[in-house]
Amino acid sequence: MRAYQLPKGGAGIDALQEVERPEPKPAYRQVLVKVKACSLNFRDYAIARGSYRMPVRENLVPLSDGAGEVVEIGPGVTRVRAGDRVAGNFFQRWSGGEAAPDVHKSALGGGIDGMLSDYVVLEEDGIVKIPPHLSLEQGATLPCAAVTVWHAMMEHAKLKAGDTILLQGTGGVSIFGLQFAHAMGIRAIITSSSDAKLERAKALGAAYGINYKTTPDWEKAALEFTSGVGVDHVVEVGGAATLTRSFGALRVGGKITLIGGLSGGATELNPGLIFSRRANVQGISVGSTQMFEAMNRAIAVNAIKPVIDKVFPFADAKAAYHHMAAGAHFGKIVIGVG
Repeated sequence: MRAYQLPKGGAGIDALQEVERPEPKPAYRQVLVKVKACSLNFRDYAIARGSYRMPVRENLVPLSDGAGEVVEIGPGVTRVRAGDRVAGNFFQRWSGGEAAPDVHKSALGGGIDGMLSDYVVLEEDGIVKIPPHLSLEQGATLPCAAVTVWHAMMEHAKLKAGDTILLQGTGGVSIFGLQFAHAMGIRAIITSSSDAKLERAKALGAAYGINYKTTPDWEKAALEFTSGVGVDHVVEVGGAATLTRSFGALRVGGKITLIGGLSGGATELNPGLIFSRRANVQGISVGSTQMFEAMNRAIAVNAIKPVIDKVFPFADAKAAYHHMAAGAHFGKIVIGVG
C-alpha cells in the first residue's frame, strides 16, 4: 500500500517520502480502515520542521486526522462493522474520563503512525462514526481541531447561550469554534490580520472581528465590544505574543484554555494576571473518543459542515504542507487519499 513517512522529526517538509508498506491486519478489538482523506493541523507542520514539543518516532507516517471506510474488523469488535464511515480519534487510547499520564504515546501521527496511507489499523475505542451529512473529506477535518475546541468550549469553559468567546485567528480550531458558537447562541469575537478573512468569519456568524495588525491592542477592542465587562472565554492558540492580551480581554472570573503556541511558548506568566481576573487557566490536549462522539451529535443536529480551504491530491502531499506553512488558508487543508 502507499504511505508517506518522515525519516525523523525536524527533517523538514521536503524530506516527506512516499513509500510502499505492507497492508496491516487488525488484531483483537482493532479495525482496518481504507483511508479516503486526511487533513493537516499546525502540529503536523511543527513535527516536520522539528518544533513539536513531544517526541515522535522515526520513519513516522504523519497526520492525526483522517477518515475512511471500515473494510475489516478484528475479533471482539462490536462498535462498528464493515462499510461504516469512520474517523480515528487523535488519541487511540483515551476513550473517556481523565486521560492517562502517558496518553501521548497513543497519539496518531506522533507517538504512533498516523493516517497518511491507503490503509490504517485503529483501536475499536479509538474510532467514531462520521455524521451522515458529511463527506469523508469533511469528516477527515474533525479529529484534532474540532475536538480540541469542543473540549475547550464545552468541557472546560462550559459555555452557554449568551456567553462571549474570543477566538484567535482563522485556522481550523478557531473556525470550528466559530461554527459551534454560532449554532449554540454564543457570541464570537474573532481576530485576524486579514480584513477579507474577517468578512468571511462574519458570514459564518462572528459577532465582531478585530484586525490585530491595524488594532494591535485588540484586547481593548474586545473589552469595548463587551461594554467593558470582558469575554467569558478565550481559546488561546498564540502563546508568547497573545497570552497577556488574552488576560486583558477576559472578564473577572473568566476562563482561558491554552491549546497551542503558534507564536512560541509563553515562557513567563505573571501570576498577577490570574489574580487580577480571578481567571481559570487550563491547558488541554485534544480530547477523548466520548468528547468526539458528543461533538458529532451536535454537528449532526445543527447540520454543521466543516470549512475546507483546499483539497490536495495524495501525490501533492508536500504542497499541502507548504500551503499550511504560507499561512494563507481559511479553515482546513485536506489531502485526498482514495
